[in-house]
Amino acid sequence: MSDIKKNSESKNSSNGNFRISFNQDYTSLSVANECGYKLFAINSVNKIDEIFNSESNVDTKIAERLFGSSLVSIVISREQYKLKIVHYKKRTDICEFKYPKNILSVKMNRSRLVVGLKDSVYIHNIRDMRLLHAIKQLPDNPTGLITLSLNSHLAYPCSKDCGNIQIYDAGNLQHRIIIEAHSSPVAAMNFSSTGTLLATASQKGTVIRVFCTKNGQRVMEFRRGVKRYAQIMSLNFSICGSFLSVSSNTETIHIFKIDQKAKEAAEKRQDKQALTESGDEEDKSDERSGIMKAFSKAMETLIPVSTMLYQDRAFAHVQLSEPGLRHTCVVAKLEKELRLMVACEDGFLYIYNLDANGGECKLLKCHDLRGSLYDITELNGNETSSESLSTSAPETIVVDSPSNTPAFETSFAEVMKGKSVVNPIDPVNTYQSKNAQIFDETNFPPMCQA
Repeated sequence: MSDIKKNSESKNSSNGNFRISFNQDYTSLSVANECGYKLFAINSVNKIDEIFNSESNVDTKIAERLFGSSLVSIVISREQYKLKIVHYKKRTDICEFKYPKNILSVKMNRSRLVVGLKDSVYIHNIRDMRLLHAIKQLPDNPTGLITLSLNSHLAYPCSKDCGNIQIYDAGNLQHRIIIEAHSSPVAAMNFSSTGTLLATASQKGTVIRVFCTKNGQRVMEFRRGVKRYAQIMSLNFSICGSFLSVSSNTETIHIFKIDQKAKEAAEKRQDKQALTESGDEEDKSDERSGIMKAFSKAMETLIPVSTMLYQDRAFAHVQLSEPGLRHTCVVAKLEKELRLMVACEDGFLYIYNLDANGGECKLLKCHDLRGSLYDITELNGNETSSESLSTSAPETIVVDSPSNTPAFETSFAEVMKGKSVVNPIDPVNTYQSKNAQIFDETNFPPMCQA
């Protein structure tokens, strides 16, 4: 594997520190670093097409694409308080927002765009980018940890001392429930595509838990390790909701299988001690007597030991050659087969098989995302030597001269026709009431099927 990287280093001088993220249905990925950002379409195990390269030489911190649409959210390092929404095919800025603090995360679905700061969350209507609601004065969230489902369930940490998670309905702008996920602060979490399940991991990283978002019930618990603490880097459900892939700073990637019967059973249960309506924490503490509190504390120390034998271990796994790097992993269907895709911060995308019986996954292909995707060195999982892809250049999209002026009040179609645009919007002080469409219905991304 090291030979591949050496052969490719001469084609791109910037190696390492790539920030790679998959889109909402795992059909595309974005690669950002100090040279700008690139977008790739994932077509098959052997075919990863570069569809856009900003070539801006601007250090890009965040680049998130909305499904297969032309809409991309951009945050650059020199202006981390500013979010820019661009149409990458036309190289046109659509709108721009400024926030009181640095942007740490951006999540999108078909109806909402959510921006996570250190102590607040901003919710926008993605059709016209109006600011709908701001959740402020939250406990410190240094990584901007938030997650958004396709049906607009939003989750964020609501305690800095323990792993309590607030489930918020971003579609109707209503608080739902608080899930008491872990005794230590949460380090990673993610929804299933339907939003019915929430997977969580604490800063210890030894246990992965899956909860039902309807009632806060624990569905399953997976043990990643026994004695060894780890930093969880990635936690993602497959689109079908049957698998959960987990990567950490260790040398192993784990894939867990979700028991659908356990999910159905959890949805039917209603345990008031595992569920707290938002704003009712004081009422809950008043209901418990001193004896019950002591009993609960004792049970919390006994449960990890008593349930050790009942914690499910990994269904499949991958042994990495270089631990310590940030890997983002997802399980998706490629060519009608389930595959594990692992994107590493060193700029490589690894694709593994996922056997129906589980076990160790076999490497099928390694793609170098650092340079152009033609005339580069690739590795097949069943070969000991490297091979070159076709040297034919990908189709070039010819566009008009780009307009770098951000737009907000102008509709998406009008922006594409060259209509004049307005100044950036400050979402902290401005609430836009005009229902301005920023993209046509024909270009609206399709709903991702679970």
